[in-house]
Amino acid sequence: MGISVSDYLISRLQKLGVSEFFGLPGDYNFNILKSVENNPETNWIGCTNELNAGYAADGYARIKGYGALITTYGVGELSAINAIAGSMSEFVPVMKITGIPATKNIEENRLIHHNLNTPDYHAFIKAYSNVVEAAAFLTKYNAKEEIDRLINVMVKEKKPVYLALPVDVCNEIIEEDYRDTVIESNKDSLNQAVLRALEIINTAQNPSVLADVMIKRFNAKEEFYKFLENTNYPVSTLLMGKDLLNFETPNYSGTYVGAFDNPMAYKSINNSDCPIFIGTVISDINTQGFSLKFNPDDYINIQGNYTVIKNTLYKDVLMKDMLNELSKSAKKLDENCVKYDYYYHDIIPDDKKLRCDYFYQKMQDFLREGDNLICETGLINLALAKLKLKKNISVNNQILWGSIGWATGAALGSALADKNARTVLITGEGSHQLSAQEVSTMMRNNLKPVIFVINNDGYTIERILSDNPMDEFNNIAKWNYTKLPYVFGSNVYSASVKSDIELDKVLDKINTEQKDKLCYIELCTDMFDMPELAKKASEKLKLKN
Repeated sequence: MGISVSDYLISRLQKLGVSEFFGLPGDYNFNILKSVENNPETNWIGCTNELNAGYAADGYARIKGYGALITTYGVGELSAINAIAGSMSEFVPVMKITGIPATKNIEENRLIHHNLNTPDYHAFIKAYSNVVEAAAFLTKYNAKEEIDRLINVMVKEKKPVYLALPVDVCNEIIEEDYRDTVIESNKDSLNQAVLRALEIINTAQNPSVLADVMIKRFNAKEEFYKFLENTNYPVSTLLMGKDLLNFETPNYSGTYVGAFDNPMAYKSINNSDCPIFIGTVISDINTQGFSLKFNPDDYINIQGNYTVIKNTLYKDVLMKDMLNELSKSAKKLDENCVKYDYYYHDIIPDDKKLRCDYFYQKMQDFLREGDNLICETGLINLALAKLKLKKNISVNNQILWGSIGWATGAALGSALADKNARTVLITGEGSHQLSAQEVSTMMRNNLKPVIFVINNDGYTIERILSDNPMDEFNNIAKWNYTKLPYVFGSNVYSASVKSDIELDKVLDKINTEQKDKLCYIELCTDMFDMPELAKKASEKLKLKN
């Protein structure tokens, strides 16, 4: 029995768990959108612009596993390319689908709308080829094969892919059958990697683990926890993997923040004779200025689908399999590490002003098990390093790509990916101004996240990095934030907080009388009020740049 190309594409993605498709309509993608609407298991989520839609698909994929973004040709897809580049940078598997002109127009190289004045129908797939793992230009002859290929790449590599689909090819009939993607380790490579790793681990005196976000991306959390339980090794996490462990986990020394704070984590990994890196992203901000005293490849570096040991690469070794095998034979340490308490502690509230340290300390109580926390790039993630998390709180950030405005769109995607969980967004007002329109999409879809907008009068992270913090280019328009959400709808609770005491009252209201509304809270702080870690890290980043 046959099926149309666009119906097949949407059905394949739905079977991966993609039930919401983000984007904007355009006359070249109507057939694709009809396939979304006609599938009883999928929903179309129209956003306010393509960039925000890309952020939403990214946030959705971080929670659900995979995401999809649909735009029209040229003007739509180029608006979204920054979002897809962020997904590529941070291993977030999103399929970017572009509806393009009919095959006849392409073959005859006609000059039709949304095109360059010298038509090049492959110009934009060339652009996307630099920011995705794989790309395909569909025809009636290759459509099924290329859709299956891209899905296989997305599943295996956990990276975005790009698909260009002409309007006429959407309606071509193809076979509906397919085989599920099966990703397996190369047994010989796996065995060699395990034996080499065990030689090092079992002769070490003080092995230590540094864990990070790729454990989440490659769905290896269960195997990671089993490895820790079976070995009893001390463990810390990088900023991107903040939520992998909670403060109750045995031997967990918290978030690694270089030499700036939490000396237990710093010494544990840098003084180890057998550091074991699992899913780590060794970038400047994630490691606090490349503060590790060695190259991870000099020891044991376990990634999603490969492992490096003593600078030898073992290809096609899945993280899950590597951890499972090491759990069986790696030596176990007898004693637990002494806990080091570097988290936020009780601060006496101030009735005159709101302090950021007080806000983050209150977040430790406000956040509840099962929440999805979305954190904007910049100072916020550095502040959250010291946050004491409860169990099963998901923390999502964009530390490597660092595109300001990402978090508001990503919060939309998160809220749709898991409607049973509460989404909490913390963003700065400078970043929020780039994508605040997506609050309207949240309200349109009856979503009820809690949104905290930190208003410290401009681009504070840029002020710190600038030679002159008061440079005019770091100033932004002054919005009346508490009135903004009422432009989009009425089922909202909005408040402006100017003191610690006011914050206490507002947080109480959110958890009681206002819990069935979208909550939108402006947090007014001094311009340069920030946690000590953020100050230190920013100063070092400025020097390196």
